Amino acid sequence: MAVVAAPRHKMRGRRGSGSEFCIELGLVNNMPDTALERTERQFFNLLGAAANDLLVRVSFFSLDGVPRGEEGQDHLIRNAYRSTRELADARLDALIVTGTEPRLPDLRLEPYWTELVRLFDWVAGDGPSTIFSCLAAHAAVLHYDGIARQRLSEKRFGFFDHVVAGHDYFTAQLAPPLRVAHSRWNEIGEAALAAAGYRILTWSPQAGVDLFVKRQRNDLLFCQGHSEYDPATLGREYHRDVRRYLAGENEFWPALPANYFTPSECLQLERFRARAFAERQASLITEFPAIRRRAETAQPAAASVFRAWLDQIVETKRRRRTRPRAAPASVLARAS
Repeated sequence: MAVVAAPRHKMRGRRGSGSEFCIELGLVNNMPDTALERTERQFFNLLGAAANDLLVRVSFFSLDGVPRGEEGQDHLIRNAYRSTRELADARLDALIVTGTEPRLPDLRLEPYWTELVRLFDWVAGDGPSTIFSCLAAHAAVLHYDGIARQRLSEKRFGFFDHVVAGHDYFTAQLAPPLRVAHSRWNEIGEAALAAAGYRILTWSPQAGVDLFVKRQRNDLLFCQGHSEYDPATLGREYHRDVRRYLAGENEFWPALPANYFTPSECLQLERFRARAFAERQASLITEFPAIRRRAETAQPAAASVFRAWLDQIVETKRRRRTRPRAAPASVLARAS
């Protein structure tokens, strides 16, 4: 295994072209309390599949403004999370910024928006090559180019087949089938992205754009989908949304994730839905069908994109090896 969490020791994979370098990668994990650990594990699995002979050490960061309960705060402390205010001094080679569950229609009204803007400005000015996932991708293009996400008529939820939109370094090794998980109520359309100079890398007729890139000092990659999801994640999200409906937190019954459950499982879930409409109460969730669905994951395909990204970072480190590194930027500290 070539991916480890800081501050633990580095672990070596097989010797290879990039194994003389350690990639210092930051993960800004903004997910809700119940998904913090699972998100860490999912990205570790994806990075592990991509790294192979490379050495990657991951440091954890979190936005201070993301609402946390006692359980979440305890997890951040136990796993050595740092504030994003410390990013500029962390000497990172790469960064991943996750999404979170939005609470407001306008992202600029979220309590963490000011911190996100500070992060985006640092990335564009002095920061490393960065991957923005889901909500973080929507927030980034809103800040960088004023592109507002559009509300969908129904949730984009399930596994969807994608195609490579054009030849690019990051997608050169992608091969069909390319199936990506999506779970979102909003999207950024292809026309708006293209008009602002973004290059579309992968696209689906059912799900729209997934992967796109902004070329500047360091490449910025954006994912509307969830290439990191493990096979059970969509099922857990559906169960969560059903629970919220039964508890009266949501007014509408959630749609089944597309291309996920088998026909027999769908039949069981439809029978449960009919019963829930007749007996709507929170306790009914204990009788949710015991489905152990192990759907496919997008990680094998996504690993090739992440590998190309990591290779690019190694090449950048190699070019800079004989040059003195600039002093850490202080953009975040000045803005705080």
